Amino acid sequence: MKNTPKLSIVIPTLNEEYFLPFLLSSIKNQTYKNYEIIVADAGSTDKTLEITKEYNCKLTDGGLPGVGRNKGAKIAQGEYILFLDADVLLPENFLKNTLTEFEEKNLDIATCDIYPLSEKKIDKFLHSAVNSYFKTIQFFSPHAPGFCIFTKKEIHEKIKGFDEKILLAEDHDYVKRATKIGKFRILQSEKIPVSVRRLEKDGRLKIMLKYILCEAYILIKGPVTSDIFKYKFGGYKKE
Repeated sequence: MKNTPKLSIVIPTLNEEYFLPFLLSSIKNQTYKNYEIIVADAGSTDKTLEITKEYNCKLTDGGLPGVGRNKGAKIAQGEYILFLDADVLLPENFLKNTLTEFEEKNLDIATCDIYPLSEKKIDKFLHSAVNSYFKTIQFFSPHAPGFCIFTKKEIHEKIKGFDEKILLAEDHDYVKRATKIGKFRILQSEKIPVSVRRLEKDGRLKIMLKYILCEAYILIKGPVTSDIFKYKFGGYKKE
């Protein structure tokens, strides 16, 4: 069908009136145009829903990020799905370059290097460290941040999507299961800018320790299915 998009962009939201317009504007300005945008909203009480209408997004109900991504993927029409969070931005050639690389390397699932929307040296150092860690372990323990995951829709369906029982690091679990049946790589053609709002609000040391402990917990006990790390979704506003 001529009007069927090749790419479905799925964004879970909860009270994202500040950040969402920046992301949607960056998508609108992409050189690549064969996409649809699906917002899976978890009950926003701010202007998030009005913003989705302004940008002609498809809207479905959501929940925690894994739930929202699954519900968005369920109505996705594209051959490929790109899962994003509301607080990232896409450089204007991001979709064109990453999709080209994805296809040329015959990938089934992928992510990108990340860099912070911040001029602070500590933020640049922390994000660089995460990139190095993910690259080092990608062949035996693949990780990908939930705010930037490319996948083929058929792969998503074969693994039955995100495990909705997992409350933290559901993105890494998703990628590990997907790589059992498909090829994963970290794309090199583009990096994705992401806000540091969570670092600013909760504190860099606290966030760093939380994710180190989460990694250890998963290695020892398995997926995090209880709220022991007090994960918060949505409502992070730039003051």
